[in-house]
Amino acid sequence: MTQLWTGNSATPHRISVVVPVYKGERTLPAVIAELAPYFEPSISPDGNNYAVSEVLLVFDHGPDDSARVIRALIEEYDNVRGVWLSRNFGQHPATLAGMASAGGDWVVTMDEDGQHDPSAIADMLDTAMRNQSTVVYAEPSNRAPHGALRNLTSKGAKKVVSTLLSNPAAPSYQSFRLVAGEVARSVAAYAGNAVYLDVALGWIASNVSTCPVALRDEGDRQSGYRLRTLLSHFWRMVISSGTRGLRMVSFIGAIFALLGLGMAVYLLIAALTGHIAGQQGWTSTMIVLLIGTGAVLFSLGVIAEYVGVSVNMAMGKPAYLIVGDPAVGPLGKAAAVRERQPSVDQTSSDA
Repeated sequence: MTQLWTGNSATPHRISVVVPVYKGERTLPAVIAELAPYFEPSISPDGNNYAVSEVLLVFDHGPDDSARVIRALIEEYDNVRGVWLSRNFGQHPATLAGMASAGGDWVVTMDEDGQHDPSAIADMLDTAMRNQSTVVYAEPSNRAPHGALRNLTSKGAKKVVSTLLSNPAAPSYQSFRLVAGEVARSVAAYAGNAVYLDVALGWIASNVSTCPVALRDEGDRQSGYRLRTLLSHFWRMVISSGTRGLRMVSFIGAIFALLGLGMAVYLLIAALTGHIAGQQGWTSTMIVLLIGTGAVLFSLGVIAEYVGVSVNMAMGKPAYLIVGDPAVGPLGKAAAVRERQPSVDQTSSDA
């Protein structure tokens, strides 16, 4: 039996795998060993030809001996490269640094702890090709292997951002993701220091999809995330999710200004008609207080609108992004077509 490739399916999808490394001394060798078989071209269930062309290990200055392990893996595997940061910046900046250094048609981001199964890359690629998506998130098909409190707070935080800040993609956010190469590199180029990576991807992704993936247990490796870190991630996600929070300040300011004006009018009429009995000067004090407070809140709302414009500019939110023709990029690759050819023996017997 011979496999024939038609269209442009003979050229594999080149996949760059980005792994931010903070405490990977014990887990990295196993992660790379699992990725190694995919350095050779493979066929996905939907017939897409792909290969892991490079693995970028981004050293984020963790407390263990990860640097030595990264150097050893670079020596052992031709497809493994190191990206060395000047200091500890955190997971998202380290991921952006890896994306900026990647050269593949697609960029897959994975954790260092072995929780993400490399075999799922094929399914995520199939989802991207099937839905013509430039971003695909792994959707856990099992309960996330964390504590109950962390799972609950994570789900709740994403729900808050999704509902209050009009960010419907927030519940899908995962560190295991597949991103079109040109999108990943563009995001890495313009995303500001405080931007949440997945929010930045949502600014320009034409179609975001999810793919069911079973997450594996982290083993005995203790998570590097503490309550303070998780709260920081949540707040960054809120701040990066647009200026709707500032719009809410503006709206509340306008409401209070109108209520204050209405109450001031009511108190003035009540005082003139003798329906308010009390300390002299109380009515005028309340009128000044209500009108003044309403004016201050309304002014803050106006200022918030200007701040919102500056925030979008500071975060690097682009007005547009020019990309290549999807038909000649990775989304335009045809799936591999297997055609059966008669074997030599069968041909001889038929003759």
